[in-house]
Amino acid sequence: MAKKIFIASTGQNSGKTTTSISLIHLAKQKYGKVGFIKPFGPKPTVFQGRTMDKDAALMAGVFELTDDLDFMSPVVLHGDSTRRVLDGELSADAFLADIRNAVAELEKRCDFLVIEGSGHSGVGSVIGMSNARIAKEVQAPVMIIAGGGIGNTFDSVSLNLALFRQEQVEVKLVLLNKLIPSKRQSSLDYLRRAFGPQPFRVDGGFNYSPVLANPTLLRIAKILDAPLRGDLREATRIAHHVQLGAASAQRVADLLKDSSLVMVNSSRDELMVMLASLYKLPEYRKKIAGLVIPGLAPVQAITQKILDDSHVPYIRTEMTNSEAFLRVTSDVSKITVEDREKIDLIKSLSETEIDFAAIDALL
Repeated sequence: MAKKIFIASTGQNSGKTTTSISLIHLAKQKYGKVGFIKPFGPKPTVFQGRTMDKDAALMAGVFELTDDLDFMSPVVLHGDSTRRVLDGELSADAFLADIRNAVAELEKRCDFLVIEGSGHSGVGSVIGMSNARIAKEVQAPVMIIAGGGIGNTFDSVSLNLALFRQEQVEVKLVLLNKLIPSKRQSSLDYLRRAFGPQPFRVDGGFNYSPVLANPTLLRIAKILDAPLRGDLREATRIAHHVQLGAASAQRVADLLKDSSLVMVNSSRDELMVMLASLYKLPEYRKKIAGLVIPGLAPVQAITQKILDDSHVPYIRTEMTNSEAFLRVTSDVSKITVEDREKIDLIKSLSETEIDFAAIDALL
């Protein structure tokens, strides 16, 4: 029978997927067979001919878990699934049975099993399938992932704890993610005191990392629903800064920071030509991650040729400047199987920032 842990969180974008990658990576150093399951998946995709949740597909791709594909994503929700359950067309009880059976099969196959929840602990409650209910159904101890603050983190964890207590599920650990390095120890100390004699451990997870938080050029292309052009070998390069090319060409050049994504309206030929030329220089290539060229005005033919000849990565969209800027800056970067730099960094950081021995001992 496998050791298992249910990864819950206080909300979206807390670092569940990052934590799952870390735990699988670390568990594989001790256990022979490590598995993953996303019992309740709200983000369908197609992976090797199967419809499954994106996170399950990610783990299968990163860790080559292809033998377990039939069990890694037992319930995948589509846009109309909630209404169909409420209308009686689909059965929540059947969903729960599918989840129980998939977990039972993976427990037979694995020595260690990571079970990743969806969103906060109440997600799915509308059809009787909250994260807390699923954790109870599969009899898994829980780790809650939370942010690295103090007051807000305490409040958010307390709200989520109530639902697990209602379902009589044991919470073993609260893991604080995205900690500010200089405040890591003090944040942990205050929260441990705030929670007092609770029957769970409070520990630190990942420090905040711009590399993990910021998007790759490929991710930006997906956000803008437009192809990445230029040097496609740079597709996984991370844009650490987003800069609006609204000032004069010289001023834009002066303001460039390392690995900047520069947004240049399609009517600004002189700025595109300058950036394309600078991209050829080593000292500027590290500053210019790529360009986003929004606007209805066509790019002039000679400018287009200069862009293409420079091989600067760029994304052309007919969105307005403001719409493209808002889409990029409001997006929270999600890890994909192509993000090898981020995945390798997560694995490396996990070995110093995640106390796997302590987590393993709790189980």
